Amino acid sequence: MDKRLAKRHKRQVARKKDNVKLSEPDLRSPEEIKAAREASRPAGGRVADLGSASSTATSRTTHNAVGTGSAAKTSV
Repeated sequence: MDKRLAKRHKRQVARKKDNVKLSEPDLRSPEEIKAAREASRPAGGRVADLGSASSTATSRTTHNAVGTGSAAKTSV
C-alpha cells in the first residue's frame, strides 16, 4: 500500500471511530414493551391464514412466466 492510500485509509478509520453510535438500553418494563407493541399494530390486523397466503403466492408465480419470451423482430 503506497503512502497516499495509507493516509486515506487512516483518515477513513478515524472518521468511522468518531461516528460510532452506541445503542441505549431499553429501560421500559416488560408490560410497557408489550403495551407499546400492541399499540403499534394495525387496527384491522392480518390473520395468519395459510390457505390465502399460498393462493396469492401461486398466482404471483404464474404471472411471471407470461412475459419472459421476446417478441419477434422484423428487419427493416
